[in-house]
Amino acid sequence: MIDRHSLITRHNPVYTKLEKEAPLSVGNGAFCFTADFTGLQTLSTEYAAGAEAFPLCTMSEWGWHSYANAPKDDSLLRLDPFDTGGRKVCYAVDETGQETVFRGLRQNIHKFHLGKIGFELEGALLSFDNTKPLKQRLNIWEGVLYSEFTIDGVPVATETFVHPEEDAVYVRSTSPLIKMRKLHVVLHFPYGSHKKSAANFTAPLLHTTSFSRKVDGVFMFEREMDDTRYRVTVFAGGAGVDARFHEGAHSAAFIPHHASHAETLELAFHFEPCHVPAMASLYERQLQQCRAQCQSTLPCFDEAKTACMTFWEQYWMRGGALDLSQSSDSRAYELERRIVLSQYLTAIQSRGRLPPAETGLACNSWYGKFHFEMYYWHTAHFVLWGRKEELKKSLAYYKTILPAAQRIAASQGYQGARWPKMCDPTAYNTPSSIAVLLIWQQPHPIMLAELCYRAGEGQEFFAEYRDVIVETAEFMASFLRWDGVRYVLGPPYIPAQERHDPRIVLNAAYEIEYFRWGLRQADVWLQRLGELPRFGSIVDKLALPAQKDGVYLAHERCPDTFIKRPFYTDHPSMLAMYGVLNSKVVDPASMSATLDKTLAVWEMDTFYGWDFPMLSMCAARLGRREDALRLLLMEKPKNTYLSNGHNKQSGNGDLPLYLPGNAGLLLAVAMMAAGWDGDDGKPAPGFPNDGSFVIETENLVKYI
Repeated sequence: MIDRHSLITRHNPVYTKLEKEAPLSVGNGAFCFTADFTGLQTLSTEYAAGAEAFPLCTMSEWGWHSYANAPKDDSLLRLDPFDTGGRKVCYAVDETGQETVFRGLRQNIHKFHLGKIGFELEGALLSFDNTKPLKQRLNIWEGVLYSEFTIDGVPVATETFVHPEEDAVYVRSTSPLIKMRKLHVVLHFPYGSHKKSAANFTAPLLHTTSFSRKVDGVFMFEREMDDTRYRVTVFAGGAGVDARFHEGAHSAAFIPHHASHAETLELAFHFEPCHVPAMASLYERQLQQCRAQCQSTLPCFDEAKTACMTFWEQYWMRGGALDLSQSSDSRAYELERRIVLSQYLTAIQSRGRLPPAETGLACNSWYGKFHFEMYYWHTAHFVLWGRKEELKKSLAYYKTILPAAQRIAASQGYQGARWPKMCDPTAYNTPSSIAVLLIWQQPHPIMLAELCYRAGEGQEFFAEYRDVIVETAEFMASFLRWDGVRYVLGPPYIPAQERHDPRIVLNAAYEIEYFRWGLRQADVWLQRLGELPRFGSIVDKLALPAQKDGVYLAHERCPDTFIKRPFYTDHPSMLAMYGVLNSKVVDPASMSATLDKTLAVWEMDTFYGWDFPMLSMCAARLGRREDALRLLLMEKPKNTYLSNGHNKQSGNGDLPLYLPGNAGLLLAVAMMAAGWDGDDGKPAPGFPNDGSFVIETENLVKYI
């Protein structure tokens, strides 16, 4: 039996010096707070300096905002026609001459930073000059961040955590400076921003903050930014407030009462949506409750900390676990560290009711929108690690936006539902030179629902997702075209490897196999419900992935896949056919040769974080165990794992963290350890079997 407490706590991040590029976060899956070495966001300006800075934000999955002048009518967009089997289908792909509306629709709706919480010394900002780190420890078994530092040589200790069920940050600080009433905690509200920082602290006249005292020690702040309204209630027993809302300021300082001689200050900051148009369909009941006078209270610090610690202990004990501590291979400890911290990071940022953004709830990437082609990479691992309920929360979003996806398909002359690619909660498919032409997100709901079935879901689940599955497959069947001999895929579309002209792409390897798998699986789903299969005749006549010189090509019209730039850059997605998928038409020998060719010629610095797990899964299914491990841990810029556990995309300042990399690692490791269909029952079939790795697992689910 795995000692889970030892497994988890031996990877607690512990800092004894400044780790500016790897700040630590606490969260509950739908709300996240990222802190500097003070345990708050005191030094956010210093942390934000530099092209690859990691912003310090407070973010919730409901925190969406649009600028007042944001375009709302996409009928103003000029669409470009693409020949599609003899008919025209139009897409919003070119901003030339329509930059304002095109960019405006991309940048709005965006996520925003709900409010900065930090220390001040007698009303003055702190900096690296007078604030020094001593020790900081994130206890991920408890979900609590412990920080020790000095201000002008005087010690301060802070505990920070997020309530497991409420969008609330709790803070307990202890210092002689508090007893002297010199050290204050300040809440500072920004205007929303589409940029990485998600905040604009230089536009005070564009938003309003109103303050009221509810009862002694409870203070309420009503926030309005254009169409977005939210409320922050601060529980500050033993402290008063200095609300600074004159001359356009938007901050409030919490200061111990004169009568208090304690060195400890306890605060709780509770964030609630009041009117967020983008979230109306998902949070309608909560929004209605919040519009009324707030009557709720929060538990005190110690009660909330107990609830937080209880949640995290249960979280770690319930799901899957993998222990490598008995391994002699020098790589085992680092791999185990990445596994444990990736579980924590996905738990605090990717367990909400919406698909996550690629930077989760840490900062904005692509304006905070989520990318549906990444949804598989974000969440499939939850099922394999025994936590399918975490996936099911956001999987239900497909049911919510099914009508929108059907409208997208119908507007283009297709049947079924075409899922958006880059969108906000309203499912609006953002204009883009690439996003609107991608299709590999299409089979994802079939894949994710199938994984849930394999983890124990039954007949009720089949019925619940029947329409999502069938409408997904109907679009896929409608998108394929009969060329007189076979069904073909495209053109136009852009494959996962975004280096190809959409007007000529034909039968991209991963896409055609994912469509084949998805259509076949949709028929299986129908049969489970006692219905007749619909798609078998298409599957049987679907084109095969193209080969040349014994290796698979990116697509049928790309004979220069491995010899002409840019075709050997970006994602080598043909390898996903036999790793992510278990394609029955793939020749393993040719796929092994394709992997070798890729490793020989591909520009791997152009990979993204999920490419390394993808290659690892392919190598594992091919029986190349050592390669599977080597590829997973390959030292490349986009496979950098920071001391906080985040997969940083080094060289890309927009992505100081990249959750598909963390989640992809978890997916690949679970497959390597628990196996997959057709692994012949071998133990840990993706790990080296020379005795250097001792794999102990609990509650992992086998992959397809």
